Amino acid sequence: RLIKTFNNTEIVNVINELYSDDAIDFLSDMPANLVTQLLDKVDDGVRKDINHLLKYKDDTAGSIMTVEFIEFTKEMTVADALAKIKRVGIDSETVYTCYVVENRKLIGIVSAKSLMLSDSEVPIKDIMKTEFIYAYTGDDKEDIAKKMKKYDLIALPVLDVENCIVGIVTFDDAIDVLTEETTEDMNLLGGVGSEERLDSTLVESFKNRIPWLIVNLFTAIMASSVVSVFEGTIAKVVALATISPIITGMGGNAGTQTLTIVVRGLSLGELDKENARKVLLKEIGLGILNGVIIGALVSAGAWFFAGNPWFGVVAGLAMICNMIVATLAGYFVPVILDRFHVDPALASGVFVTTCTDMFGFFAFLGLATILMSHLL
Repeated sequence: RLIKTFNNTEIVNVINELYSDDAIDFLSDMPANLVTQLLDKVDDGVRKDINHLLKYKDDTAGSIMTVEFIEFTKEMTVADALAKIKRVGIDSETVYTCYVVENRKLIGIVSAKSLMLSDSEVPIKDIMKTEFIYAYTGDDKEDIAKKMKKYDLIALPVLDVENCIVGIVTFDDAIDVLTEETTEDMNLLGGVGSEERLDSTLVESFKNRIPWLIVNLFTAIMASSVVSVFEGTIAKVVALATISPIITGMGGNAGTQTLTIVVRGLSLGELDKENARKVLLKEIGLGILNGVIIGALVSAGAWFFAGNPWFGVVAGLAMICNMIVATLAGYFVPVILDRFHVDPALASGVFVTTCTDMFGFFAFLGLATILMSHLL
């Protein structure tokens, strides 16, 4: 809406003043024909930088980097470096971290703090850090953002296949990527399209949501098919129909708790081969403890409801079993999806609730069938 209030000349003036990465974001929301018209009118240097960045895939480090950074040579003195910052810093994305380059190769980094605390005649090679973290243009942008978060980096240098520095990713772009990823994961866990937002149109929201509702319909049919196997049991003890939703519902809640923690761990790189066994055993332990507590409460309630202690035994045992299965499903479903390079947030919730519903009905009604003589 704001763009529509400007003419093309005014928009071109805005683009000429933007950093290259911000210009890419700005242009990406415009119609392709308008982008072509604008690029014909922007400054030559700006057009060159934008066209250079547009060649990178949307999910790579190259797509979010900026080419406006400050570089030094190792022979420069601190005084020379500070003078260059004053001269070109206004056009650079950041002045807090600068880069020492030799034959286009990145050989060191220098912080503004080091420059300000060093004597003016000290050569850059004496204060630069030769060990640093970097990325390549083809690296996944989410991995880059996580790396910057992990090491608290203000900026991260980006190299091409020849190990020449071609740009930097700054912390504000990393935050944007992490925010976008978090929103996407939340949407997917809720069975909503990753692109849906509050201001999405009715048609866009419908297209995003209806596929998952259809999937949930079929998984619900699978769960109900388990119930149909025990129609005879339910016909004899009608009270079972009242308690069974509690068994499956609590199992689904427990599975979702584990699922949320595991998906977050996978997303942030916190869950790996080294701690996978420990996390699994902890979740199993939680399943047992939660199952015992909730199972005891459900058992007491079922006993009171039906006036039969055996009814409480069936409900309690089924609850314990389903809580354990729920934690196992909440752990293994996202891990397996991640192993096959499928976003663990994408379909984990559907599979976990299907497991807990099917097993919950099976355990509860199965035990009731076995102990039928005690329930009548």
